Amino acid sequence: MIRQRRVWAALLAALLMMLGVQALPAAGQPETKAAADQVLTWTAGNDIDRYLSAPRTAVAGAATIVFENSAATGNTTGMPHTLTFVTSDPEFNSDVQLNILANPNDARGGRHTAQVTLTPGRYFYHCTIPGHGQMQGILTVTEATGGDTTAPETSAHVSGTQNAQGEYVGSASVALHATDEGGSGVERIEYAIGDAGAWQPYTTPVVVDQVGSHTVRYRAFDKAGNVSAEKSAAFTVVAPQSDDTTAPETSATVSGERDAGGAYIDMATVTVSASDTGTGVNTIEYAIGSGAWQPYAGPVMVHQVGEHTVRYRATDKAGNVAAEKSVRFTVVAAPPADTTPPVTGVIVEGTKNASGAYVNSARATVTATDAHGSGVDRIEYSLDGGPYLAYSAPVVVDRAGAHTLAYRATDKAGNTAAARTVTFTVVSGQVPAPDCPEYDERLTVIVGTVDSGVRNRVTDNRCRIGELIEDEKEWTSQALFLKHVNSVLDALLKEGVVDERESTAIRKAARQSGIGRPGQTEGYRSLFDGTAESLAKWQQVGGGSFGLNPDGTITSGTTTPGMGMLWFPQRKYGDFSLKLQWRDDAPGTGNANSGVFVRFPWVHDHPEESRPEWVAVKYGHEVQVLDRPDGDLYKTGSVYGFDRVGLAGAGVTQKGTWNDYEIRVEGQHFSVLRNGVLINEFDNTGGQEFSPPRSDDPGTDGRRFASGYIGLQVHGTTDVVSYRDIRIKEL
Repeated sequence: MIRQRRVWAALLAALLMMLGVQALPAAGQPETKAAADQVLTWTAGNDIDRYLSAPRTAVAGAATIVFENSAATGNTTGMPHTLTFVTSDPEFNSDVQLNILANPNDARGGRHTAQVTLTPGRYFYHCTIPGHGQMQGILTVTEATGGDTTAPETSAHVSGTQNAQGEYVGSASVALHATDEGGSGVERIEYAIGDAGAWQPYTTPVVVDQVGSHTVRYRAFDKAGNVSAEKSAAFTVVAPQSDDTTAPETSATVSGERDAGGAYIDMATVTVSASDTGTGVNTIEYAIGSGAWQPYAGPVMVHQVGEHTVRYRATDKAGNVAAEKSVRFTVVAAPPADTTPPVTGVIVEGTKNASGAYVNSARATVTATDAHGSGVDRIEYSLDGGPYLAYSAPVVVDRAGAHTLAYRATDKAGNTAAARTVTFTVVSGQVPAPDCPEYDERLTVIVGTVDSGVRNRVTDNRCRIGELIEDEKEWTSQALFLKHVNSVLDALLKEGVVDERESTAIRKAARQSGIGRPGQTEGYRSLFDGTAESLAKWQQVGGGSFGLNPDGTITSGTTTPGMGMLWFPQRKYGDFSLKLQWRDDAPGTGNANSGVFVRFPWVHDHPEESRPEWVAVKYGHEVQVLDRPDGDLYKTGSVYGFDRVGLAGAGVTQKGTWNDYEIRVEGQHFSVLRNGVLINEFDNTGGQEFSPPRSDDPGTDGRRFASGYIGLQVHGTTDVVSYRDIRIKEL
């Protein structure tokens, strides 16, 4: 293995030399002794996208470059790397020729050194081995500071128009200069106006136009950290000759958080402003209460609790002083901080059956109170593990199944109550789902993929607007689809369900959708997308159960024994293409046994069947899921009791593998496709293959329904099957 690595390294070195990369120093040559104290070290390991360590900065002058790619630095595979300084990019220094190839198995054990001389600027380095493009970086080199202990020399020059007394008329400009003889160079100059002014960075001459005597202090720093002694320039600014006799105009505002009585909580901020149309404002002054006048340099913050008066005035450059004005206000202490979250509660109402389940729907009303001052800011709720939504009205839950409502509230101080939950069950009543052309519970009317923005409200016939549009149906032309949409909207306008603006928005979305155009592919509507919210729209009847898995699949028969059905009671479907994926998850060497029920009637309170799970068996059709080689003659793809398909026709996949299933029903013609292959076609004439009928399975009684519901069979705890991605398109 070592010999192979050495051969590989030798071949790679030859390749690099052909590419113009030199390995300096070459293996076997003596290491050059370090000529300077500055040592810059790069290390590499197994990673091909980064150096393990690399310097970022250095100082100009001699340096020892160390590049180590060894077992000690983490290279366990013998992978070679290079350290190469780029000399062809004008943006970077090009005066160092450095190309080092290192690997743990070379003559130096992967550790190489080289002597270089660095100049101020930036060096770009990288690995030249193909595939190692991310191993790169920049080394920044600065001037060596040496032993510079001498501070810079500074000077100032004041310029402007002067009168006979040497005073500057209107304004004075102060230019600052600094030089450094110590070698490191000037880093920055700072200045301050007056004895109490703060130091500021100097970039351009300082212009002072305020009338009066002034002092500008200044100093400079070099790159070695030496600071010059503070100096100053003193001068006087006087106003130009003027006939201005009008004092400035002044005003003040008070701001801050206030209580119900108008007092400022903890602090009031007074902002004074002044304007002058003549010579201009020279100074603004303020005083708190009977205190002395002070220069106004910015908003005045008053923290002391009590009643206050802030006086203010302004002077222009001609010496005119405005009349004194004042503002009065009160500061109060802030109330104790509210650290207690609101108290929440919920009431669930509705008609209950003997088991305590709510029939048809449940209405949850959430309340919150805050007795600690700040008040309730918002209430939020989450249904069945979904995201928290803003609560504004009672939540009506009308989907059959068990539900959990979580709720919480936040006060205006930011305290959020711990989430609480209430659990309840909704069951279907005597009224079946409305017979709408489509099923669409989205919040707004979406035609194809175009959102009209119109609320998808329920119409007088219990169907939503989006369910009447039929954007999932296969239309032969767009003109035919738009004619249908116009007809629906004309009726809704007449009924007052939509207004003119909403009708126009939906018609526009229909035109933009492209539905009916040649090549336009209508999408499938999801019946189960892997979320708890979508699963809650289904209902379990009979024995067994389906459980929701973390990966968004549902699995039958893992916990509850018995045979039953999970069905979608939201609407009936006529001609359709149903697509889903299923997987055989039966334990051990067994095989899953399940099926997809189609076109069966409303299962509750059926006049001829007391057990709802058998309504699908007797009055619908089951498309079988069974890959077992023995036992039941009806294998995957069979229409149970009517049309048998053997395993050869079904195209069996390995157990535990997902299968694509498509069931197309058009009129009374059934087509079943497994993984894209047509495995069965069946024309429903009503005749059974059971003769005489089997005692253990009633079969279908021969009635032919033009529409019905969709369901999934639970066969037992050993016949485990998983489903996912269930979607449908109406034909």
